[in-house]
Amino acid sequence: MLSKLQSAENRYEELTQKLTDPEVLGNSDLYRKVVTEHSELEEIVETYREYKVTTEHFTETRALLDETLEEDFRELAQTEFNELKEKKAELEKKLKILLTPKDPNDSKNVYVEIRGGAGGEEAALFAAVLFRMYSKYAEKRGWKIEVVDESETEIGGLKEIVFMIQGHGAYSRLKFESGVHRVQRVPATESQGRIHTSTATVAVLPETPEVEVELNMSDLQIDTYRSGGAGGQHINKTDSAIRITHKPTGIVVTCQNQRSQLKNKEQALNMLKVKLYEMEQEALSESLSADRKSQVGTGDRSERIRTYNYPQNRVSDHRIELTLYKLGEVLEGNIDEFVDALITVDQSQRLAGSDNQTEDFI
Repeated sequence: MLSKLQSAENRYEELTQKLTDPEVLGNSDLYRKVVTEHSELEEIVETYREYKVTTEHFTETRALLDETLEEDFRELAQTEFNELKEKKAELEKKLKILLTPKDPNDSKNVYVEIRGGAGGEEAALFAAVLFRMYSKYAEKRGWKIEVVDESETEIGGLKEIVFMIQGHGAYSRLKFESGVHRVQRVPATESQGRIHTSTATVAVLPETPEVEVELNMSDLQIDTYRSGGAGGQHINKTDSAIRITHKPTGIVVTCQNQRSQLKNKEQALNMLKVKLYEMEQEALSESLSADRKSQVGTGDRSERIRTYNYPQNRVSDHRIELTLYKLGEVLEGNIDEFVDALITVDQSQRLAGSDNQTEDFI
């Protein structure tokens, strides 16, 4: 493992030099690739350098304890030795995780689809709440949001909404949000004050580079129509909205949020590629397909990953048994406690199944 880490450090130093090379600076595509790889190696290299310093101090302190020391000095040395031993073990664990193969989609932008599930109008209202939550989260992280398609209800709910989040690492932070989200509250549509349970489904799909999916235009049926919101709001005078049907699979995508028909078409085609790519990935692995179905489900109340309980001010993630009593903060986009916990569990599972686990540092 140390040889892998040293190779990573050597490569990092090489890339650092390239970032000042006029030839690289003058080639935008090459510069972007160098910056991306440099960024991906940065945490590994910084952790490795900290590990080397810690190991050096650990070895020196252990040598001191082998010598004849005065009692007070030995006690200080022993305390420092114990602290360095613990820190060294933590850094070793972190390095093993950093070297474990990552999801190749982690650095990509994402498409997020939110749809009302069980609960009728209340489910659509909850879908709107979730959209606001993810919008707030993206804003806090400095990510950009672009709505691709939406279908509103008369009272401000969302039957469905599709939007893109652009930002480095968006997929790595949001991929565990896929699944059924359940809400328990007194709905705005209920006059008798009874608590209702409703659901909304969330699907998170990584943006797919054009080279990964090729479309045969003869397989597509492209229709144009006039876009509009609930009750005929925002209706365009031109047929700028686009609906694309992929005839071999029956997949339908729509885009109506750009004024330009050309931009709507471009966005719809990109979304179609994402969906086709996702189908191909599922077909390659039965386990991935089963996992995908368990994440997204059908919107039934029993297929839930998280519950938002308004009366108790509680949010519970059922996969990791984490409950937070701060519903208001979560709905304002403060979801990092859930995201970080889910990532930690995922890393632990990947580490347990990785060959790296059996490798020794020294």
